[in-house]
Amino acid sequence: MRTALVTASYAPDFERCRLLCETIDRFVTGFTKHYILVEHRDVALFRQLEGPRRVVIDENDLLPRWIRPFPDPSNLGRRRIWLSPWTMPLRGWHVQQFRRIAIAAHTDEDAFFYIDSDVAFLKPFDCASVWRGNDLRLFRRDGDLLRPVPGDQRVWSEHAGQVLGIAPVSPAGHDYIGTLIAWRRDALLTMCDHIEKITGRHWIAAIGRSRRFSECMIYGRYADEVLMAEGHYHDAAEFCRVYWFAPAPTDKEFLAFVEAMTPEQVAIGMQSFIGDDTARIRKLLA
Repeated sequence: MRTALVTASYAPDFERCRLLCETIDRFVTGFTKHYILVEHRDVALFRQLEGPRRVVIDENDLLPRWIRPFPDPSNLGRRRIWLSPWTMPLRGWHVQQFRRIAIAAHTDEDAFFYIDSDVAFLKPFDCASVWRGNDLRLFRRDGDLLRPVPGDQRVWSEHAGQVLGIAPVSPAGHDYIGTLIAWRRDALLTMCDHIEKITGRHWIAAIGRSRRFSECMIYGRYADEVLMAEGHYHDAAEFCRVYWFAPAPTDKEFLAFVEAMTPEQVAIGMQSFIGDDTARIRKLLA
């Protein structure tokens, strides 16, 4: 089965993405291509990272013409906002989710393994390991939403239920949000068709009517509650150890964080919003 790597990124994360690419080239095997999905104005910058198995894809080639980015006047154009007649005004992190879904209609691999641009691999990883025969690994924390959880996971689950035409929140309360996760191409394509049939809208218009959504929750609930897990097997192992909160760690804290990786973890994620310096991370990893 053919598996592609997919990273949705943007200019402020370019150096992080460069480090990701270097560690992929060193540690990751068993993939066809590494697709980097960016806004049109960032294409030239990211083309520096292209190679025999790495391709930069312009979001204009993935998304409909009726949704486009503009400078956000509320912060003097320092940030971008995506506008359309059929969605709420959306930020880049919303549109990155659309790109991750839309890649299914652009390429022909059997599955996509998603990697954020602030991730770095520290151990060997073979993409073939996410397959069991013809079944693809579906990351799932069983029953996680049945107890109090921080953040918007329950809201995201409710949104997924609305666009998929299923229960507002899964009775089982599963959470599907993670780093280093895999989705089937055929399931993504039928998921988009299902959303359009249920809502009567383009799948982007249906999802983007809200600003509080998660593509991981939509795919996970679709795979489990519409497809009844056909073509998938469940696994709760976390492949990536993520440093979530500011301030950035000291050198000692960073090294302790790496040392605490569990055996199944092959990568670390240093959230870009904590403001850590990529050159320092590169030096510490060396």
